[in-house]
Amino acid sequence: MSPIIIVSIILAYFLLLIAISYITGKKDSNEGFFTGNKKSPWFIVAFGMVGASLSGVTFISVPGWVGSSNFSYMQMVLGYLVGYLVVANILLPLYYRLNLVSIYTYLDKRFGFWSYKTGAFYFLLSRTIGAAFRLFLVANVLQITVFNHWGIPFFVTVMVTIILIWLYTFKGGIKTIIWTDTLQTLFMLIAVGLSIYFISDKMNLNFSALIDTVKDSEYSQIFYFDDYKDSKFFFKQFFAGMFITIVMTGLDQDMMQKNLTCKNIGEAKKNMYWFSIILVFVNVVFLSLGALLFIFAKQNAIEIPEATDDLFPLIATGEYLSPVVSIFFIIGLIAAAYSSADSALTSLTTSFSIDFLNVKKLSKDTAKKYRKYSHIGFSLLLFVVILIFSAIKDENVISSIFKAAGFTYGPLLGLYAFGLFTKHNIKDKFVPIITLFSPILSYLIYKLSPICFNGYEFGFEILIVNGMLTFLGLFIISDRKNVS
Repeated sequence: MSPIIIVSIILAYFLLLIAISYITGKKDSNEGFFTGNKKSPWFIVAFGMVGASLSGVTFISVPGWVGSSNFSYMQMVLGYLVGYLVVANILLPLYYRLNLVSIYTYLDKRFGFWSYKTGAFYFLLSRTIGAAFRLFLVANVLQITVFNHWGIPFFVTVMVTIILIWLYTFKGGIKTIIWTDTLQTLFMLIAVGLSIYFISDKMNLNFSALIDTVKDSEYSQIFYFDDYKDSKFFFKQFFAGMFITIVMTGLDQDMMQKNLTCKNIGEAKKNMYWFSIILVFVNVVFLSLGALLFIFAKQNAIEIPEATDDLFPLIATGEYLSPVVSIFFIIGLIAAAYSSADSALTSLTTSFSIDFLNVKKLSKDTAKKYRKYSHIGFSLLLFVVILIFSAIKDENVISSIFKAAGFTYGPLLGLYAFGLFTKHNIKDKFVPIITLFSPILSYLIYKLSPICFNGYEFGFEILIVNGMLTFLGLFIISDRKNVS
């Protein structure tokens, strides 16, 4: 596909997002930016959250995983379901009962100043690195496929990308995101659906034959119970999925901010239940696409790339399928990437404005001014972090930085678990120390586990260990004679 066509698609897509922003952001207020005035329809939130939970990395990676992991990812997805039940029935009622805008103010009410600031800081750190990493990957793809041909520097590509996201989020905030996420989810699913349709058409498969082909393929195994050391072992993936959902949805301002725009707790729960069900089916579709991609590649003597993440882009943008697939692949990739980036920018602005600038205690005009400054500030921060990733030029180092951000959710898990499941007070001033050492100790366990645990290697489940270490540290500094 020519660079001009790709750029035209991107510009048309962003013009549509900006039009939505204009409609939803007419009344520029902090209430609309932070909470959407609590008027969001639950079914719109549920559908839009699918796109927000699937990044551009996921869009191309989940189909690529099938080559080495088959359908084992579904074990983690089943864990997600349990995690969403915990979020819907424990965390959401808490947030609605306390009428929270930033979910980290709970830590202030429960433990005190240092716990509150520590929780908010770890969110800002994790989400900044995560959003920058995902945007870096997409910007890098656009740079290689389009802008290098025109001699445009990478920093210009990144700057334009950030400006476009800022343009359609700076007024409406979460009020805009609710609707743009819905559009982005729709385009992402259309891209995947069209890819499946045209691949099956090329293979002369009707719908029932398509299902049989995927089911009977070598890639369709879901459950693995044999080897506890295997990264695909059921209980490792199931419990990892459960706790990942709890922290990266229930304890994450980005995802919870959308839920808190619903009219009441009943609609918020309904949103969470339906979102979790939709997400299961969406992941089945993604994995089915992955199986079809590998089968199609073998039948047509297409060389499987060493990095299997590249297989979907290779087939979608090559001359193997209809040009329609190429167009919607580009739109789907952009939609998946920016649906997580735009909401990240909004939630970072919200958390910083409320948790550190305390705008709720300021006049409306001053609060709005600070919120806008914060929004610009985080846009610039994402720009700088992406350029740092570009300067490193070592994918292993960058990937390690991204993974390291995952360790910072452990302290949040420990803090909230201790607050919810005990009545002990703690010596609040020591919380930053506890939450500094628990990720460091977790990382050492992660690296040394093959030596110390007879070849067992921790995967995503290291998050649970991290949370337990934080919980233990909080127990040590707790005042068990006085309870709240």
